[in-house]
Amino acid sequence: MTQPSLNRSQQAEAAEDAGSNPSPNPTLGEVVARRFDRREILRGGLAVAAISATLAPRAAAAAEGPPETFPFRELPAGADERHHVADGHDAEVLIRWGDPVLPGAPPFDPHRQSAAAQAQQFGYNNDFLGFFPLPGASDPAGHGLLVVNHEYTNEELMFPGLGRQDGKTAFADMDRDLVDIEMAAHGGSVIEVKREDGRWRVVPESRFARRITATTPIRLAGPAAGSDRLRTGADPEGIQVLGMLNNCAGGVTPWGTWLTCEENINYYFQGRLPEGSAEAKNHKRLGLPGNLYGWSRFHQRFDLAKEPNEPNRFGWVVEIDPFDPTSVPVKRTAMGRFKHEGAAGAMARDGRYVVFQGDDERFDYVYRFVTRDPVNRADKAANRDILDHGTLSVARFDADGRGAWLPIVFGQGPLTPENGFRDQADVLIETRRAADLLGATKMDRPEDVEANPKTGKVYVMLTNNVRRKADQVDAANPRPDNRFGHIVELAPDGGDFAADRFAWEVLVRCGDPSIAAVGATFSSSTTKDGWFGMPDNCAVDSQGRLWVSTDGNSPSKTGRTDGIWAMETQGPRRGTGKHFFQVPLGAEMCGPYFTPDDTTFFVAVQHPGEADEEDPNAQPATFEQPATRWPDFDPALPPRPAVVAITKRGGGTVGT
Repeated sequence: MTQPSLNRSQQAEAAEDAGSNPSPNPTLGEVVARRFDRREILRGGLAVAAISATLAPRAAAAAEGPPETFPFRELPAGADERHHVADGHDAEVLIRWGDPVLPGAPPFDPHRQSAAAQAQQFGYNNDFLGFFPLPGASDPAGHGLLVVNHEYTNEELMFPGLGRQDGKTAFADMDRDLVDIEMAAHGGSVIEVKREDGRWRVVPESRFARRITATTPIRLAGPAAGSDRLRTGADPEGIQVLGMLNNCAGGVTPWGTWLTCEENINYYFQGRLPEGSAEAKNHKRLGLPGNLYGWSRFHQRFDLAKEPNEPNRFGWVVEIDPFDPTSVPVKRTAMGRFKHEGAAGAMARDGRYVVFQGDDERFDYVYRFVTRDPVNRADKAANRDILDHGTLSVARFDADGRGAWLPIVFGQGPLTPENGFRDQADVLIETRRAADLLGATKMDRPEDVEANPKTGKVYVMLTNNVRRKADQVDAANPRPDNRFGHIVELAPDGGDFAADRFAWEVLVRCGDPSIAAVGATFSSSTTKDGWFGMPDNCAVDSQGRLWVSTDGNSPSKTGRTDGIWAMETQGPRRGTGKHFFQVPLGAEMCGPYFTPDDTTFFVAVQHPGEADEEDPNAQPATFEQPATRWPDFDPALPPRPAVVAITKRGGGTVGT
């Protein structure tokens, strides 16, 4: 059978590779290898076993250890049209693409869509989730605001009779109306949610309800605001941009705001820069133009020939006040510009706020931002601009198991006019190039980075690196064409998240441990259902337990879809995975977030219905022929990305 055309996930992965990292900086695999004598590695046998023993978590038999951290009955891994959750738990759909958000929003009708309707309805491809208890609520863990990122759109699943639209088809069937619907389906949603009689529902006609789209006015703040490189014909001052794009993961601040991160912003731009443009190298480092959306045909700001500075206005962390639907979102440029995956934070010992960030591309970097000032917990308003002042740093992982945060500050080290930087604005607009020059360690596609305040550790999700070649293989980094990724654990010096140095080690190398060539290092306590690949987002609950979501499991290759796995990080079961939740066919698992009391676990099911990208016999998925019609299973309705609320049957802590 003819090989099917690439689906949206495959095209996105290809586009992620476009912004290649040309620096000579070492990769994490090379650093890991240096921790061991290469001569010993080449001797084989005993040396390989020794290294494997060092990197692989060791576990005693379950019966000999302390009580399980995750005592739930494990969910069998599999793949079908529906979602599944571990026994003793309920998983109910809370809100779906097209459901009303704003008061007066029209009901969803996939055959009569419009941009005006979509701007009032729940957007597409929900990713990061955050929960804010409502002040004064009688049950703070059962009544609050849920904030949701809407990362991107799948037009072949959204629109009847359309099929794949991309650069290869020259977006032949896209028109202005369809593009405007896509733009309205991006951004984010704020919804009020409440638990009644053990079940969650969206509060209709809420005064807090909000939609943010690709056309919402957003203020630029921090060192890059007003830079001539952020100025356009529509914004000659460089201080206001329309919309936020490709918002993937994010974070929730202790002063009650939502941080949402722009990731693959290159997708949305087409055209060629004017001859001799000073932005040429900058654009290339970000993979511009990405050419996955035809927006430039109808909105000239996405045409590089007409607005070469417009891409510089995307790729930032955006801060939003979910309690004030009239507030203007703010892009915080002090936190750097790259393909952000996450902005989860934790408090430093001295009261400053520390935000960890991944740059989601193969061979790119892990970052950290530390505020200049301590958080004022008594006065929310006092923290209004706290993220405009602080130090952005990038991680270097040393061969001895130590590491350092390298400040990205104009005038320090190579970040000088001699290397093309005029000021801190230039450094931040070209964060990737600045990190290259500082000697940061090339990582295997860093995604979510989360701190565990209970243990003082930090966890880095490294999803995969299919570009690793066979001649780069060694016993400490044994997988060419690495499709399964790994998790790195950082231990900041003194347990202080603002410390300049840290220790590091590999918590687990992912994949099927029963296949020797994969080289996975899960604990021996991990069952055939408990291993996972492609770690993406993660969550640390109030007890300090780590939960991992995945992106990229292929049923034809692994016999399972993506989902949520519990991950042991301490004690004799360290390195043990345990399967908890399974998404339907074609979907990716996103957005894991707990209520403060751990009695509800919100998760986001993204792009259900896509074809299996690893199956050569799979037909392209369309509105008419998706891989599943989850969650409605109505032949008149397409599959719909949705948020799911997971609770323990009868009440209590999720995962027990």
